[in-house]
Amino acid sequence: METETQPTRTDDDSEVDFGLMARIGAGDHEAFRLLVERHQHAVIGTVAKMLGNPSDAEDISQQVFLRIWRNARRYRPDAKFTTYLFTITRNLVFNETRRRSRKKEVSADEREESSQQQIEDSADRRPDAQMLQAELQTAVDAAIAALPESQRMAVVLRRYEQLSYEEIAAVLGLSVSAVKSLLFRARSALRDSLSGYLQHSGGG
Repeated sequence: METETQPTRTDDDSEVDFGLMARIGAGDHEAFRLLVERHQHAVIGTVAKMLGNPSDAEDISQQVFLRIWRNARRYRPDAKFTTYLFTITRNLVFNETRRRSRKKEVSADEREESSQQQIEDSADRRPDAQMLQAELQTAVDAAIAALPESQRMAVVLRRYEQLSYEEIAAVLGLSVSAVKSLLFRARSALRDSLSGYLQHSGGG
């Protein structure tokens, strides 16, 4: 199974982000544009995988960067900028999922049933060889969407954004051991959810 990854971030990247944040704190609109350009794709991708809706991802992403602009003067580079960025993203995503839960737009059971149906549909289609990777990614996305929100966020940050255990712990406000436990439970759930699909695709 191939993994979607972002380019590995370096200390030089962090220095660039710190410099941009200092300029943004002084009201520099061009620095803000550059910061958004550097990180918007990662934020939108993370939100989309958490909420399952591209239009919502655009809206939440705008809110993330608006908060960064408003709070730039108070920003202190005590950790990587991406830790700060994804902490804001986490807060807004979790707020949105709880708002949806209160409105009961989609119950947890309905979401799990819908996600499981997507996995089963992917398994039943028996794709051609050239379509297999796309079908597998659809099944993986559906399985991730069915995870509890903290497990889902940990998986997205680890699998797609390549954050370290320490960075994920900082974003989620947990210990490193708790993050490892979250990821272990999430991976076990994903294996169970995808077992039917993998059996079908393996047999093809």
